[in-house]
Amino acid sequence: MIDIGFGPQVCGQLSSGATREWLVTDGLGGYAMGTVSGLRTRRYHGLLVVAGETPAARRVGLVSLDPAVLLPSGARVRLGAHEWASGVVDPPGFELLERFTLVDGLPRWRWRIGDVVIERELAMRHGHRCVAVVHRLVAGGPVRLELAAACAWRDAHGERRADGPALRVEPVAGGAVVEGAFRLAGPDWTPEGQWWLGVHHREEAERGLPPSEDLWYAGRFAGALEHPGDTVSVLAWAGDLAEQPPPAAEVVTAARARNRRVVAAAAPADEVTATLTLAADAFVVRTGRGPDVVAGYPWFGAWSRDTMISYEGLFPRTGRADEGRELLRSYAATLSEGMLANTADTGRVEYNTVDATLWFLHAVRRHVAVTGDSDLAAELLPALRAVVDAHLTGTRYGIAVDPTDGLLTSGAPGAALTWMDARVHGVPVTPRAGKPVEVNALWINGLAGLAELTELAGRDAGELRRLHERAAGAFRARFPAPTGWLYDVVDAPAPAYPLGAAERHDDDLLRPNQLLAWSLPDAPLEPDAAALRRVAAGLLTPLGPRSLAPGSPGFVERHRGGPAERDGAYHQGTVWPWLLGPYADACRRAGLPVDDLFVGVEAHLTEYGLGSVSETADALAPHRATGCPFQAWSVAEVLRVRR
Repeated sequence: MIDIGFGPQVCGQLSSGATREWLVTDGLGGYAMGTVSGLRTRRYHGLLVVAGETPAARRVGLVSLDPAVLLPSGARVRLGAHEWASGVVDPPGFELLERFTLVDGLPRWRWRIGDVVIERELAMRHGHRCVAVVHRLVAGGPVRLELAAACAWRDAHGERRADGPALRVEPVAGGAVVEGAFRLAGPDWTPEGQWWLGVHHREEAERGLPPSEDLWYAGRFAGALEHPGDTVSVLAWAGDLAEQPPPAAEVVTAARARNRRVVAAAAPADEVTATLTLAADAFVVRTGRGPDVVAGYPWFGAWSRDTMISYEGLFPRTGRADEGRELLRSYAATLSEGMLANTADTGRVEYNTVDATLWFLHAVRRHVAVTGDSDLAAELLPALRAVVDAHLTGTRYGIAVDPTDGLLTSGAPGAALTWMDARVHGVPVTPRAGKPVEVNALWINGLAGLAELTELAGRDAGELRRLHERAAGAFRARFPAPTGWLYDVVDAPAPAYPLGAAERHDDDLLRPNQLLAWSLPDAPLEPDAAALRRVAAGLLTPLGPRSLAPGSPGFVERHRGGPAERDGAYHQGTVWPWLLGPYADACRRAGLPVDDLFVGVEAHLTEYGLGSVSETADALAPHRATGCPFQAWSVAEVLRVRR
């Protein structure tokens, strides 16, 4: 359980509560999310954010239920908190926040007004687009509680303005239907119908995005809290609006029981593992094609590379082997010309990565190794062999096996095919054309894994073994650099020459991609303790390895600024917690200690996305977290290697 108490220092309380975020998900890609203090610092925050046909196609519905307490004296005290365009927090309800906890993964607030203590609990119905909010009188009373419903019905990546049409709010029994899209239900509904102007999103301002929007104050619910234990509850749901969900308190109880089952199924060894197991559950969703993985909340959808890197930590290691089998089958159906579809947030199915397919080979092999599911191996074997054949003959974006050495090369003008895929104004920041180190480590590992699966099916794997031995030998000859670590890319186009020019060079910038050459089950190199120490000295931070060593050309200290500045820094020094997985594996294989490796990331569980691990962090201390506060591969890899 994460438990945050607040003292009398209001400024510190606001700062602490506004930078810590909570998340509750519905298993479909939708969510409820906000800050501990109640300040709505992102355009993505809301109590009912609904996924569409894909997890990335989300719409913000119910934004907030701002509570106000009417005391017997007639005084009105607000418990919620807005931030307006002036930067002034109004009203200052955060001053009354006494404690915030995550109980079985669900948020609980406790406010104190003299002798009156009120708690709020929130949960979503798993598998339904529905949120329940319960307010309970803990002590004191009687008081009257009012809940102001602020709404929007718009794309989660945008904002709504008062110069557009007002929201359509139709009164129905026990509440209202908004825009014909979602329904609100609770006690004593009173319609209002006015704009709240200039709500400020400080996180969007920092990201160089439009920082403000206008919200529609649709109406308010109200109820009496006369005795401790009395409740005032609200439900909001989309989908079948004629459906009546269970009472809000039952939704909370059911969600808490489900979360306990999720943790128990994974048999966690300690509280941190239990916390990470529950965090992992948020990313596993069910779509029209079956199980899938949300790469990160609040703005990512499903990405095949992220899914396959996350696979072992999210599925076999958390008791989800059956769902994992279904997911691997559905992804295998997307293979085309030997490449796995990268179903990105653009809404289009794209085939634009060199490594996602190789991570898929790894995921299938690890699924079989962990679960003993040889039937799946036999079923997918023809598709996996077709992947190798396509890479041998060549496929999209110049991805092909070099016949001179058996290594995998790739590259096309304007393309960024590896996980370091950021582009600014259409130009790759780290293009890495040629033969990237981790791509070839994955290729060699994939050949060995496929040979193993082939032999498991009772078939001859001689050709695969020969391909593996040739590529591994070439890797050992080509990638060790005079610097004492591995080249990041060999046979890269020289910077002064166009792609495909005869002159090539080997890139010896210190990056973490080489970790896969020592960490994978069939890594091409035996662990090198001395090289790992050099890598750690240049890259390792408490939250994971940097993407580029300080002092290197192009190194960026902070992952801050507008979209172009952030994309320019994304893989130029920014810390990536998911890389703790390969680093820990490599250290263990080299006999190096990892006992203290996770101290920083364990502390991080209480400081940004509560109970979860962020996407990225600044390259320099204090390594403030950036990017998505809840990221699938960060959680999955930390969970996997800690076990």
